[in-house]
Amino acid sequence: MNQPWLANYPKDVSYHIEIPSLTIVEILDQAAHKHPSKIAIIDGERKITYLQLKNACERIASALHNSGIRKGDRIAIMLPNCLEYALSFFAIQRIGAVVVQVNPFYQPGELDHILRNSEAVGLIAFREQKEKLEKKGLVDQVKFISANEEVEEEDNLHDWIDNETSKLQNIDLKSEDVAIILYTGGTTGFPKGVMITQANMAAAQYQNFETTKLIFEEGPHCQLGVAPLYHGLGLFTLVQSVYIGASYVAVKKFELDHILELIRIYRPTIFMGSPTMYIALLNHPDLLEEDLTCFKLCICGAAPVPVEMLNKFEEKTGVPILEGYGLSEATIGASRNPGSGIRKVGSIGIPLPNTDMKIVDIATGTMEMHVGEAGEIIVKGPQVMKGYWKNQEETENTLRDGWLFTGDLGKMDEDGYFYIVGRKKEMIITGGFNVYPVEIEDVIYQHPAVLEACVYGIPDPYRIETIKAAIVLKNGATLTAEEIQAWCRERLTKYKIPRIIEFRESLPKTTVGKILRRQLKEEENLQLELK
Repeated sequence: MNQPWLANYPKDVSYHIEIPSLTIVEILDQAAHKHPSKIAIIDGERKITYLQLKNACERIASALHNSGIRKGDRIAIMLPNCLEYALSFFAIQRIGAVVVQVNPFYQPGELDHILRNSEAVGLIAFREQKEKLEKKGLVDQVKFISANEEVEEEDNLHDWIDNETSKLQNIDLKSEDVAIILYTGGTTGFPKGVMITQANMAAAQYQNFETTKLIFEEGPHCQLGVAPLYHGLGLFTLVQSVYIGASYVAVKKFELDHILELIRIYRPTIFMGSPTMYIALLNHPDLLEEDLTCFKLCICGAAPVPVEMLNKFEEKTGVPILEGYGLSEATIGASRNPGSGIRKVGSIGIPLPNTDMKIVDIATGTMEMHVGEAGEIIVKGPQVMKGYWKNQEETENTLRDGWLFTGDLGKMDEDGYFYIVGRKKEMIITGGFNVYPVEIEDVIYQHPAVLEACVYGIPDPYRIETIKAAIVLKNGATLTAEEIQAWCRERLTKYKIPRIIEFRESLPKTTVGKILRRQLKEEENLQLELK
């Protein structure tokens, strides 16, 4: 099998590693044994050590078990990044139940679909969320467990911690057991539930550690938890913090001034975020030269990274951002630019240990593309999901012969480094040419007046699609459509130049900061329908 990246694997990183059978609960147990008095979670003024975290989770798990919840039952967590999320997550894992991740901003209809589809028996949330259950008549079917500290509720996490005695027997957990169901937003239809197993999460931790062990072994570490815990990346970073014995600083919302304040107080060594988060930090008017020097490891994912932003960040901090690629179906990680060895700015690096990747033709997915040719990225490895919850048809369409068909378009160079060029459904067809939005966005981001940009195709009776760019300017900057088109004309072939330019105050984003190209296209289609 063609794996050219093996010749370029860093000398300190092993491509083939042994991944022991390890459960999420055992990861916490090991951390509590090695670092009993170290601060595990920081949530505002509240701090809890690893031993305290383990003991509190044992008591919550005992209460859950005494209330009738058993191995394999689904329990939804509908909380922001906070201490209660960590307590709930590890307690649910302790009894072998399954965590269902739920965005706390979901409205009753969205919540209704996830709870009914997952057949959840419980929901852990703050008291104000109970009304959403009541609106959908779910109060009798789903046990509501309050996460509030000082709210009277029949079932309350904090009451359990104070009053429950931990007498829970060991529960037989297996590697293939589903640990987490996280719902992906797809382009059409209802969200699908990605099943992540105990083995998937363990593999992801070992793979991640191997690629950055020179940094992780230095310690001690503190991680700024900016990615939402109700997102796959956020939950991965929480488990990662526990795995390496770091302190996890819970950030409920990405508010730039508050983020900068936390950086100055806690001096975190690890930061995992989206391109928009890094862009926001770089452009903060009060950013001091020494503010970001605490970072030892910066990883960027969720969306393609503008090369200009990478260069500016490294110039300002001396710390490289390691671009990575992953998706929920691969427990967030598939490839990464290595921390040592050859790093190719603008690429998504090489496959993680024990991971295979290749580029195949879009039409059938059976023919491997030549070096430099674009096609669909497919992934194989121990971090690949078990499948979609109660959706065999989509599982069979996405998992074929052990390969995960990602729906992302990419190419591989002669050294085995991969590059994202777009999504299958985001590729623009204009005048008979296939155009990948990320290539144009990369050029637009190089303009000194541009803060954010998103390129997409809109219907055109002649060209099939016309290229449009939505742009947010930096504070105080001015730019015209003609100027940005001239900028692109100097750097792109004619058919790739955006014909329509829209300047906006902001761009729609997901909770992890990924720009929602799909929403911009939907807005455009709606406007066309109304004309």
